[in-house]
Amino acid sequence: MATKIKAYGAQNPTADLELMTIERRDLNVNDVKIDILYCGVCHSDIHAARNDWGNAKYPIVPGHEIVGKVVAVGSEVTKFATGDIVGVGCMVDSCLKCSACDDDLEQFCENGMVGTYNGKDKHLGGHTFGGYSTSITVREHFVLKIPSNLDLKAVAPLLCAGITTFSPLNHWNIKKGDKVGVVGLGGLGHMGIKFAAAMGAETIMITTSPDKADDAKRLGADGVLISKNNSAMGEHRGSFDFILNTVPVKHDVNPYLQLLKRDGTMVMVGAIEPLEPIHGGNLIIGRKRLAGSLIGGIKETQEMLDFCGENNITCDVEMIEMDQINTAYDRVTNSDVKYRFVIDMESLKN
Repeated sequence: MATKIKAYGAQNPTADLELMTIERRDLNVNDVKIDILYCGVCHSDIHAARNDWGNAKYPIVPGHEIVGKVVAVGSEVTKFATGDIVGVGCMVDSCLKCSACDDDLEQFCENGMVGTYNGKDKHLGGHTFGGYSTSITVREHFVLKIPSNLDLKAVAPLLCAGITTFSPLNHWNIKKGDKVGVVGLGGLGHMGIKFAAAMGAETIMITTSPDKADDAKRLGADGVLISKNNSAMGEHRGSFDFILNTVPVKHDVNPYLQLLKRDGTMVMVGAIEPLEPIHGGNLIIGRKRLAGSLIGGIKETQEMLDFCGENNITCDVEMIEMDQINTAYDRVTNSDVKYRFVIDMESLKN
């Protein structure tokens, strides 16, 4: 059985997002039903809605940065109760029995994790619909507890932008005494700065834009390196333990690899597309690593949220109403937001 609810989505790659009706399944024994309060706007939402990656299923309802209130739970749910404030990120299911799931890495599920939207709907058939909607029903395992001291609207983007940047910093054990570079000051980059600084690292913002220096320092950066300044790049050559590269499009990574120390690592989290040719010497000389990272598992995402609660970390957000989403998409594409849009979902319920 299913219930019809309001949502915002697109019917094809060139269509604006518009009001539509979708179905949500009735509660299974291990499900949590959530009234959505806020939903962040991720650049991935735009790529998916416009079929930039070639795998979109229509109609598509984006949104995987969800904060809401529990309004019902299944009979076997033990972690959550009606009235709890919770979050849902980029996944709503996986097999929970493969080696990746056993290692709390559901995002790498060997049988395919189920995306919050555009994934295979195991219950109703077809594909899943995301958080640009009034409510969502999610398996308990994939629901997250939100620290009570945080501003809820600014928590929403933590469910994607937050875990995407926290996970590699956590995995590579960034700590006090490390020198960390964050490439790109956007929705991901501004969180990378906040996390690296909170972990105690010397944090350097690496950007092409000198006018971003003041904002980077406000967010916690110890310094700013202008990548177009060859002299400055030369001064920092061979000095970084770790670089978090958040640039979302194809670019030349060779100059950044040259900044790494021996055994240093650069992790890509933004550019899901071919890169410019990489010079092997930039890896071989110095035994350097170029790696990638995809969000985080549910256990690590909860650790990230707890870390944010302990350190009072949230995203810098600009609030919009649901019917402003198409303008917001254009502004994100033009890098005209500091640093994430969040939808007040009450605007869809009225």
